[in-house]
Amino acid sequence: MPSFTRLRQWLSGLSFRTGIIVLLICVPFYLLSFVQMLLPLSVGMKSVLWVVLFGLAKTFQYAGLTIIGAEGVRRLRKWLKRLFNNHC
Repeated sequence: MPSFTRLRQWLSGLSFRTGIIVLLICVPFYLLSFVQMLLPLSVGMKSVLWVVLFGLAKTFQYAGLTIIGAEGVRRLRKWLKRLFNNHC
């Protein structure tokens, strides 16, 4: 368990910008995890691809959230709120 604590501490020490970039990386993996179902592959191969791609998406999502932390989430929400209020 100490290695998870060290990893979490290291991730939370990264910048807010890095956290946003890592969060954005999860989007293509989410898309690929579902789009690959359209490929002419066996069900077994599609299942393996889904698990790997969806797992990577979740990994990047949680790593990004760990990097930006609770204050970063509040900051991101405020920014998104301003963005959508100005465009509506």
